[in-house]
Amino acid sequence: MSELLPLLLPDNLAPHWALILILAAAFTSAVTAAMGAGGGVMLLAIMALIMPAAAIIPVHGMVQLGSNANRALMTWRHINMRVIAWFAPGVVLGALAASLLLVRLPLAVVQLSIALFILLLCWGPAIPKVATGPVGTLLASVITSFLSLFVGATGPLVAAFIKQQQAHQRLQTVATFAAAMSLQHLPKAFAFSAAGFIFHDWLALMAAMIAAGALGTWLGLHLLKRMSDRHFGRLFNLVLSLLAARLIWEAASSWW
Repeated sequence: MSELLPLLLPDNLAPHWALILILAAAFTSAVTAAMGAGGGVMLLAIMALIMPAAAIIPVHGMVQLGSNANRALMTWRHINMRVIAWFAPGVVLGALAASLLLVRLPLAVVQLSIALFILLLCWGPAIPKVATGPVGTLLASVITSFLSLFVGATGPLVAAFIKQQQAHQRLQTVATFAAAMSLQHLPKAFAFSAAGFIFHDWLALMAAMIAAGALGTWLGLHLLKRMSDRHFGRLFNLVLSLLAARLIWEAASSWW
């Protein structure tokens, strides 16, 4: 087995680092399932310390696709299908626009804008119902899907938007967010493949991380079911606010 393992991994990744990534996938999936958000950003930070720079975003996108799909399957009864029906076309439009325009947006400006929107959605007044209705959902999907291919930091913004939509109902929030992010991560596979990234070298590791993430999701959902909607709402806002603060710090650091 010890001789087989290196054959399943990329040449520049040692087996002990692969094990750390697999355990991190399990832990961060549990965090997202229990708290509603945050695990994806944590996993991205860990991967940035271990993996080659060119592989971080593509592999992270595929692992997150698997993690969110697992969470959506485990909570499918709570998914708000009306929201997803309007979110799905926006993913296609946003990804298409990103692939056609191929613009390079100033990262610091995008990070700061996303952070401020997250804080507004978490702590500001409730946004009008028209903004969280079908048209608002479609526009939010187009914008975040467009940005996702460039900055990869839109998950917390989508989470904050869906939290407002679902009126703080924890199971519907987590389930609908999982389904929305599954759709949003899907175009990345095509985009990075078209750009020349060789996914084949990373398939075994990605499969192991997705499987570990499924176990973490199962454990996290058990914790979620023990929470009240009120406690979940407070914890969710806290996690999203910390993620917003991280984006603000990154944006400010790039200007210094």
